[in-house]
Amino acid sequence: MSGRLILVRHGQSHGNVDRRLDTRPPGAELTDLGHDQARRFARTLPQPLAMVGHSVARRAAQTAAGIGAETGLGLHEFEGLHEVQVGELENRNDDAAIAQFNAIYQRWHQGELDVPMPGGETATQVLDRYVPVLTELRMRYLDDHEFPGDIVVVSHGAAIRLVAATLAGIDSSFALDHHLGNAESVVLAPITDGRWSCVQWAALTPPFYPEPEVHPVEDALHSGDPMG
Repeated sequence: MSGRLILVRHGQSHGNVDRRLDTRPPGAELTDLGHDQARRFARTLPQPLAMVGHSVARRAAQTAAGIGAETGLGLHEFEGLHEVQVGELENRNDDAAIAQFNAIYQRWHQGELDVPMPGGETATQVLDRYVPVLTELRMRYLDDHEFPGDIVVVSHGAAIRLVAATLAGIDSSFALDHHLGNAESVVLAPITDGRWSCVQWAALTPPFYPEPEVHPVEDALHSGDPMG
């Protein structure tokens, strides 16, 4: 198999700066720093790169545009790759909302996939809209031995961590404890029988061991970036 799937979180958005649970498309735009992060990410990509895709969110499209400008590749928009929909928590940035989001997100990683965000999605619903897009990209492109390189898809932190951990069998404690910063990525390589192997998580490479003591909800409350 010739290529890998690089799931990259968008650059810094104004929603990130405000520490908001900004999940409903089209959402906030990138900051100037976010645009710079997109271009810098593109310059670090291994070659060859064959395709740049993005979710329907504005910040993802703008990040992809920066990558496309650096690589000379056209852009492809994909439905289904937007962020976890938080429903009644949308656009809130108070500690209570962030704690509620993270408590439910932690339960998802512990196997309770049908617990919904208040008025929002369950993990099952996120996976059901997201995974088929990746499967289609794999079947159409990555499984073709003549496909010329990697595929970059600009998406969103919470969704990427959930999907990557599920597809590649990453330990739930590791996925919860290792947030993705803006313009950080998870790299998935297709392996046999339709399975995926995670070959990079941000700056880390396998094996992916959880931290000795993980406190994802408490840690997220003290983070300036709850959606990473």
